Amino acid sequence: MSATLQHRGYDGSVEYSAEDKMLHGRVIGIRDMISFGGKSVRELEKNFRDAIDEYLEFCKARGKTPNKPFKGSLNVRLREDLHTRAALFAEKNDRKLNTVINDALDEYLTKSA
Repeated sequence: MSATLQHRGYDGSVEYSAEDKMLHGRVIGIRDMISFGGKSVRELEKNFRDAIDEYLEFCKARGKTPNKPFKGSLNVRLREDLHTRAALFAEKNDRKLNTVINDALDEYLTKSA
């Protein structure tokens, strides 16, 4: 089961507002703000897809490059001792540091799910 809506490579959050009796969401992982809503799941999903399509059309009409979600490039600051341990582990196991970090994060998130 997915916790987000997905369309054309973009992910959207889903939240329920008891006050409004509405579902709300926003596109996550990009700098531009794209929000959507609906009174039913079907309406929310349609409005999410429409919001993405309109955003991409808007960018194209303006000659603007649309924000790309989660490009896979991330600047992470590690504690010095953790960085050292990870680098030594990678060296000892003939692996790239990025691979070690990816594998460790994947394992952590799989266990936490």
